[in-house]
Amino acid sequence: MIRQFELVERVKAYDPSADEDALNRAYVFAMKVHGSQIRLSGDPYFSHPLEVAGILTEYKVDVASIITALLHDTIEDTETTLEDITRLFGKGVAQLVDGVTKLTRIEFQSDQAKQAENFRKFILAMSEDIRVLLVKLADRLHNMRTLHFIEKPEKRRRIAVETMDIYAPLAERIGMQGMKNELEDLAFGELNPDARKSILNRLDFLREKGGDLVPRIIAELEKTLSDNGIQASIRGREKTPFSVWEKMQEKDLGFEQLSDIMAFRVIVDSVEDCYRALGIAHGAYPVVPGRFKDYLSTPKPNGYQSLHTGVFGPERQRIELQIRTADMHDVAEHGVAAHWNYKQNGVSKTAPQYRWLRELLDILEHAEEPEEFLEHTKLEMFKDQVFCFTPRGDLINLPRGATPVDFAYAVHSEVGDRCVGAKINGRMMPLRSELRNGDQVEIITSKAQTPSPTWENFAVTGKARARVRRYVRLLERDEYTKLGRAILERAFQEEGHEYSDMALGDVLAVFHYQTAEDLCAEVGAGHHTGRDVVEAVYPGTRKRKKDSKVVALGKARTRLGKEQGSGSDQTGVSIKGLIPGMAMHFADCCHPLPGDRIVGIVTTGKGVTIHTIDCETLGEFVDASERWLDVSWNVGNEDNTAHVGRIHLTVLNVPGSLGDLSSVIANNEGNISNLKITNRSPQFFEMLIDIEVRDVKHLTGVMAALRADPAINSVERARG
Repeated sequence: MIRQFELVERVKAYDPSADEDALNRAYVFAMKVHGSQIRLSGDPYFSHPLEVAGILTEYKVDVASIITALLHDTIEDTETTLEDITRLFGKGVAQLVDGVTKLTRIEFQSDQAKQAENFRKFILAMSEDIRVLLVKLADRLHNMRTLHFIEKPEKRRRIAVETMDIYAPLAERIGMQGMKNELEDLAFGELNPDARKSILNRLDFLREKGGDLVPRIIAELEKTLSDNGIQASIRGREKTPFSVWEKMQEKDLGFEQLSDIMAFRVIVDSVEDCYRALGIAHGAYPVVPGRFKDYLSTPKPNGYQSLHTGVFGPERQRIELQIRTADMHDVAEHGVAAHWNYKQNGVSKTAPQYRWLRELLDILEHAEEPEEFLEHTKLEMFKDQVFCFTPRGDLINLPRGATPVDFAYAVHSEVGDRCVGAKINGRMMPLRSELRNGDQVEIITSKAQTPSPTWENFAVTGKARARVRRYVRLLERDEYTKLGRAILERAFQEEGHEYSDMALGDVLAVFHYQTAEDLCAEVGAGHHTGRDVVEAVYPGTRKRKKDSKVVALGKARTRLGKEQGSGSDQTGVSIKGLIPGMAMHFADCCHPLPGDRIVGIVTTGKGVTIHTIDCETLGEFVDASERWLDVSWNVGNEDNTAHVGRIHLTVLNVPGSLGDLSSVIANNEGNISNLKITNRSPQFFEMLIDIEVRDVKHLTGVMAALRADPAINSVERARG
């Protein structure tokens, strides 16, 4: 455990003017109020906030952040109040502690709505002061380092999933790459320990096999640059097991095919030297096509700047080079924390304003439910980016897979709402077209246009989806209001009264609504009957059976609006585009899974057969266009149905290989429903395996885990 004087010395080492008295008071106060509390590891509870503070000293953050780290659990776990913190340490520290406390409460609540509501509060606190996030990330990092002390596997898994979904992307978004990598790897070790162990074994093997290969590569690179007048510091960096696994999954590659397991960071003096070093490297070594990225002229959203290139470098090794200046390297390592680093000319007390944070606030404004905000936040934090340009040359960064609709909303909410078309690189293209790096996008708008509900099917950014959903809700409300008013008019007429909105004014409080329009909408949605309202306005009114028909009409309209345009098979799988009740089954030739692009073929005597869009069987129906149906997965519905995905494997013919195979599939929550060996030789088995999975993403994860196993030679999805 870090001692009091050691913590002060760490802070004074980078900030000689630090308030030593405030640090000492915070240390003593936190130790006193936590008292005899014990962590699951058996250590004194105070060791946790102390370790969090120690992590933050590595990033050279300001004194207020260190004090907040020491105090961040006092309100949650002791008798200390926010007023106590304000009185003893000032309003600024109290606001930081309060912001961190709100997010801490998320971890101990199973209710999704409460979790999402607290996350909304945290985003607001973080938007006012990004240091709230710095402290919380350090807090989560230490909790992940001690995760193994938690006995319940389901609780460990929940914390790991939360870390992977929320905290690691947030760390990446503020440029804290080292912290992001460690959070992901610790979560990966809990969620997929077998895959991580397999990758670590293979990395260890490469390390032993390579011996002093890395020092030899660094020495030759330094000599090549020095001979051409560039003095550089070069460091080698090995990818984390999770980064390796993610690349294998994303690129559909085997371990041996990865080219950037080892990257070399070339640190030079200036931006000009960056480009000169790049030219020297490209002149001295063959370039790997498609591996060059210029993050100097177009920095990442988190401020990251560097030149990336792949070359067949020294000793014909395929390596990645990352070329940057020392300041750029500082930002790459510490992200937003680099803006609190203490320079000779003073201290920077402000952090850059991130566009993604403003967009999260915009989503918060337009999302109706807390759960919806949490969903859109996860969408907004996608890290795979494409960079596109407006006609004026302004840079817009979007998640990979984004469309012109996402681009329009990124430019401005009003531009998105009025979007009618788009030109990509000067050509008119459909709004569902996927954007690529470097595309110039011109959005065509019309004052008469409104958002289309179909946009939600292909929009990928949280902001776009939140705006479209909001518009759809408003449309539904208008329909319910009209229907409700018609129901009320008829109910009033049957009792000999004339309906008016003013007549409802005296009973709004009875139904707990603000306006007559609110009440009409709820009647239209079937939450109240017209007879209920008439009875409230004119007490003692005789009830009639006729009113039940009116209510039934309203509820039928409500059900029809929810069910129209969707159908399901006997398993409950929901498909958009089918007539309700239509028979439907999945094709055995392509085994479509949720997440695949699909098409329906009307089959005589069988109803509709669902194929993947790239199924070879569809060639038989080219001349029968009347049998084609445009369908898609109803992704808005909760679907826990098991779907069958088929894969083709080549497995080493050695004892235990089939056991390894079945264990990997089971550990990744897959279930083998059928297995067929198609070819056998002294060295290999070839086989087809049917696996029950949830969707394409689940099957891809199983395949990636299989590729990480040394007994598996190749894995691919089977077709036909």
